[in-house]
Amino acid sequence: MSHDPHPTSTARGIDPRGPRVGAGITALLLAVTLLLGASQAGLWVLTFIALSFLLGALRGAQGTWQGWVFKTLVQRRLGPTAEREDPRPPRFAQGVGFVITGVGVVLGFTVSLVAVPVAAGLALVAAVLNAAFGLCLGCEMYLLIRRFAPAR
Repeated sequence: MSHDPHPTSTARGIDPRGPRVGAGITALLLAVTLLLGASQAGLWVLTFIALSFLLGALRGAQGTWQGWVFKTLVQRRLGPTAEREDPRPPRFAQGVGFVITGVGVVLGFTVSLVAVPVAAGLALVAAVLNAAFGLCLGCEMYLLIRRFAPAR
């Protein structure tokens, strides 16, 4: 993600391990949602996940409750890292996650609960790719958009 053709003016960046840990936590919640299936309980868990993504889209991945868990419980055990990444791609990815899960929530409340496991399944694929392999699909979308966006 450090290959952004429009580098950030923020020199520090964020610890790239944080969004990966957050994706792992989110993947667990999405798996629970899939296990609950097309049910009211699944809809409420997906609603919580969607609101978590909204928080990440507004505050950045480091400003979520998962970011707090990483900073408070995980980062101390891992130790410091000199590696930093631009916070914008993970923030954009949080927005993508919000759109996917948000559509599932809206459709679950208004049309059919079948939308709940479908949205959870789509989001789970992205969360597992990020947590297990460091491949953030939303971040890659951000970089592609930036690459082809006209320069300001």
